[in-house]
Amino acid sequence: MSNTTYSPEVSQRLESYQLPTPLGFGKELAPVMFRADYDNNQWSAGELVPFANLEINPGATCVQFGQQCFEGMKAYKVAQSSPALFRPEVNYKRFIRSATRLCMPAPPESLFADALNSVSQAMSPFVPSESGQSLYLRPTLIGMDQTFAVTASQRYCFVLIASPSDAYYTQPIKIMIERQQSRAAKGGTGSEKVGGNYAGSLQATQRCIDAGFDQPLWLDAANHELVEELSGMNFMAVIGGALHTPKLSGTILPGITRQSIIALAKSMGIEVFERDIPINTLQEDITSGKCSELFACGTAAIISPISELGEADGTRQALPNVDRLASRLRNALLDIQEGRAEDSHQWMVDSADKDALLARLTADTSE
Repeated sequence: MSNTTYSPEVSQRLESYQLPTPLGFGKELAPVMFRADYDNNQWSAGELVPFANLEINPGATCVQFGQQCFEGMKAYKVAQSSPALFRPEVNYKRFIRSATRLCMPAPPESLFADALNSVSQAMSPFVPSESGQSLYLRPTLIGMDQTFAVTASQRYCFVLIASPSDAYYTQPIKIMIERQQSRAAKGGTGSEKVGGNYAGSLQATQRCIDAGFDQPLWLDAANHELVEELSGMNFMAVIGGALHTPKLSGTILPGITRQSIIALAKSMGIEVFERDIPINTLQEDITSGKCSELFACGTAAIISPISELGEADGTRQALPNVDRLASRLRNALLDIQEGRAEDSHQWMVDSADKDALLARLTADTSE
């Protein structure tokens, strides 16, 4: 049974809300959000409240030390009558890992389920229904204590905010190899979803945008020789007809879309290799034609075909195939997420079914 309470202003906010056109990605924030607080070693009951700014002390650990983590999830309502969540149990387990890495108490399964249920159901009339659109969900956990001592907070705030959204990218993207800076090193937080990973990528991202690209392609921190990922997406290459992706090494985010694409590709009879991919070898394979296609994947972008791989000096390599296998995999994934295809992997769960949702979150599943 849910312990969520509802602010009396919630109904008023929802009654007056209208979806804007166009949506874009992450620009429109839902008029409601879920909040729960941790103090004295226990979590409060969650509450669905009108969306509002948080009151945060400038000396709080989330501000001073970046003690915060988050997740990216989606609820779909295309062929469904109620918003359906995609693999929420995997997001939740990654959320726990991220929180644990930063010495934060993750909200219990019941509280996380209440957050997903209450926000998704409150926003059900406003979940955009065209293919590729969704209600993007952003669970976030932040440290609230003020201190200049390098120590973990004892108070925390958990919020779930949402955004009716289009896909991140709607056109093929161009990526630039980042040969100077590093996104993550072994022993760091590269495999967790924490804000510092993204803040550290912003300068390189801006540099590649200024050079006419969309995202940097990060290499390993030790030698700058092996492909890792993009700033916000995992990386995949079609080489010799097989699907190749960098193996998880502790410095790459274990993407849920990545894992799902690997499963779909195998079900289609496509050979999949998770391995080290030297950047110089990849460039040679593109030149020779052995590598025919590149694409990136993630919750926000779904699957983004890559049209060019370039260098800071202006060198560019165009891919012979753009959006060939990527479109097949994207369509197969969206057919499941949007309710047009049989969910043979049991990836979807109705956000209205709190018992089923809680069972998913408490199940002992692995990535």
